[in-house]
Amino acid sequence: MSLPLEGLAAIVTGAGRGLGRAEALELARLGAAVVVNDYGQPGRDGSGEASAAPAEQVADEIRAAGGTALAHTGDVADFQQAARLVELTIAEFGKLDILVNNAGILRDRMVFSMTEDEWDAVIRVHLKGHFNTTHFAAAHWRARSKAADGPVYGRIVNTSSEAFLAGSAGQPNYAAAKGGIVGLTTSTALALAKYGVRANAICPRARTRMTEDVFAGLERPADGLDPLAPEHVAPLVGYLASPAAARVNGQLLVVHGGMVAVVERPRVAAKFDSKQDTFTYDELDALLTPHYAGRPDGETFAAAEVLGLKRE
Repeated sequence: MSLPLEGLAAIVTGAGRGLGRAEALELARLGAAVVVNDYGQPGRDGSGEASAAPAEQVADEIRAAGGTALAHTGDVADFQQAARLVELTIAEFGKLDILVNNAGILRDRMVFSMTEDEWDAVIRVHLKGHFNTTHFAAAHWRARSKAADGPVYGRIVNTSSEAFLAGSAGQPNYAAAKGGIVGLTTSTALALAKYGVRANAICPRARTRMTEDVFAGLERPADGLDPLAPEHVAPLVGYLASPAAARVNGQLLVVHGGMVAVVERPRVAAKFDSKQDTFTYDELDALLTPHYAGRPDGETFAAAEVLGLKRE
């Protein structure tokens, strides 16, 4: 019996720990040859010396289970190192079929306290890192499609966050990066569809090194699988990377603990038309102020609550 990803080559970034590790193991279990990328810095804020150990350990796990894997320890936020990651995959396996972007760091602070470096560092790793690998993967698929004079196989799974959906007061850099990743995903999905490529994004909720503070009050159960285990997220990544997801493109899915929610694109909640050539201040005051009446001062729209996905 063939496996759904048999014969396919995949890259998973940030795969040395947490979600990326679970995703790399799942893709390998489904038959893919996996390039395990991780820069290997020990601090979740991107601090500390880079190390090959995390990526190599996961690659060893895959090989020990009978799969095919190799480690790559480059920084995907660096344009040229991202290029070499894609080049390595193609040189080793003859092609690239699946790209899972997961690498990220945190530098949390309120917007009025955040430094320029804290902003730039998070945008660089999350948003630019996603762009860098996507750019080189897309160029590869476009060239293959032109050579074949038809569509080829390509899958991108990007990692966004509920911090983008519902806001996160102490993470303006992270929330902005994750929102940007959704925009990158939908643009990529449109641009590459004709070449056979599908691009989607997930908002995972899982207990990892990056979320240890968020879920500090929610202890792991004594028995059974932790509802916040990364292993709950990995199967969706495997599905989106598979031929079965050929009709899934430009989508955003929230996933955690045995639950997957497909998120709709924003819809208009109310519409007002001016009775004149253009709005005046007084007319807008008469229309919009009553619309928002009754809400506490400063209340914002929380998409996660509307979706029934409010954090416990």
